[in-house]
Amino acid sequence: MSFQERRALVSLGSSIVINAVYLAYMLPRQPAGDPYAPEVFRFWGEFFLILILVSIIIEIAVTILFSILNTIAMREAVPTITDERDRLIELKASRIGFYAFTIGFLLAMIALAMGMTPSTMFIIMMIGGVASQVVDHFSAFWFYRRGV
Repeated sequence: MSFQERRALVSLGSSIVINAVYLAYMLPRQPAGDPYAPEVFRFWGEFFLILILVSIIIEIAVTILFSILNTIAMREAVPTITDERDRLIELKASRIGFYAFTIGFLLAMIALAMGMTPSTMFIIMMIGGVASQVVDHFSAFWFYRRGV
C-alpha cells in the first residue's frame, strides 16, 4: 500500500471519528422547547463554528502524527513531490466530495421547505458534510488503488 493510500485511509478514519465524537457530545446539549427560538439558531451556529475549528486542528495533528509514525514504521520519507497523477486524483476526489455535499445541502433545503424544523435541516447538513468527507477520502483511496 502506498503512502497516499495510507494517508487517505487515515484521513477517512479520523474524519469519521472526529465527527461522530463531536456529534455524540453536542447533540444532547441541543436546546429543548420552541424549535424556532433564537437559542436553537445560536446553538447550531456555535456547533458548526466549533466543529470547523476542532476538525482543522485535529486533522493537522493527525496528519503530522501519521507522517511521523509512517516514517518510523515504513522507514521511508514522506514524498515531497506531488506529480500530475496525484493532483488529478485529488481533484477527482474533491469533485466527487463536492457533489456529495451538494446533495446533502439540497436534502437539507428540501427538508426545510417541507416544513421540518431548523434543527432537522442542520442535522441533515451535518450528515451531508460528514458524508462528503467520507466520499472524498474514500474516492482518493479508490483512485490511488486503481492507479488512475
